[in-house]
Amino acid sequence: MKTKLGLLYGGKSAEHNVSLQTALAVIKALDVEKFDIHPIYITDEGKWVKGPQLSGPVADVKALQFSQGDAASQAALAPALFQGSAAGQDQSLDVIFPLLHGPNGEDGTVQGLLELLNLPYVGNGVLASAAGMDKIIMKNVFAQAGLAQVKYAWFTRSEWVKASEAAYEKIEKQLGYPCFVKPANLGSSVGINKASNRDELAAACEEAFLFDRKIIVEEGITAREIEIGVLGNDEPECSVAGEIVPKKDFYDYKAKYEDGDTAMIIPADVTKEEYSELKEMAIRSFKALDCSGLVRADFFLTKDGNAYINEVNTMPGFTPFSMFPLLWKHTGVEYPELIERLVKLAEERHAEKQNIKHTF
Repeated sequence: MKTKLGLLYGGKSAEHNVSLQTALAVIKALDVEKFDIHPIYITDEGKWVKGPQLSGPVADVKALQFSQGDAASQAALAPALFQGSAAGQDQSLDVIFPLLHGPNGEDGTVQGLLELLNLPYVGNGVLASAAGMDKIIMKNVFAQAGLAQVKYAWFTRSEWVKASEAAYEKIEKQLGYPCFVKPANLGSSVGINKASNRDELAAACEEAFLFDRKIIVEEGITAREIEIGVLGNDEPECSVAGEIVPKKDFYDYKAKYEDGDTAMIIPADVTKEEYSELKEMAIRSFKALDCSGLVRADFFLTKDGNAYINEVNTMPGFTPFSMFPLLWKHTGVEYPELIERLVKLAEERHAEKQNIKHTF
């Protein structure tokens, strides 16, 4: 029997368009002989709309942006999109694949809903998703796990408004310039800026606070950007390493998704010893956050061979420019197989959870 796979994409997030590109790529790669494809679109206003079952690839993202007026797309509540029956036919979905990036999708909120509905879903659970989304919590967990990181500081909007000068002085004293300012809960390089002086720092903080109530500021170091894909549940595996070589100061949103103004070197030119250390750190970070399914672990590697974990992405993109599927392709796992493995991992994790005793 085919697997009835629900693809959940869009979302009320600054990464809405990234999610649409991811969904388009996954749909093109799915084997329709193995999967019934059920698209579920979350508008940028947060409304959930179920589209008609797809029999194959669609032309572009516009075909995936259903409106609430679509006759086949009416639903009063989000849970009704996943379960139920009509005309005597079971319409429950077997597995949900959340192709959501950023807040309201990658941060544990949707994962919590799927847990309550007791549905198998691809990717990380509530805790790992929430901790992986919040860069501050993530870095604190990594520090507890003994993983090497660059220096960082963080602030809430209220702290910054009340005492911005004190915040700037703390950053200058503890981190120095250059430094990178980021929203704490966002990905895809949205709202990130490099600051080389006080004026740039102030402007960067102001922009970052447009996207979150908390920001993180990280020490800038001279290092290569190395990434590794991690796949699995309790016994995760690592891909080959890849290197990001941006032509600009850093790997920003435009370089990632619009103009491709970045070189990806796969496999990265690292020694066996360096790769072994990066792989070990990737697995430690995966387990420290209690991850499942997939993550992309990002590192800084200095000229003298020191490795620092930067972050993990609990739902890396699947666009044509995305590093995660390319890393696995070079490891010997083609894109369609990668999707099938992720679905299987979701089913395995869900089956294990069903053995948990809830009464005593």
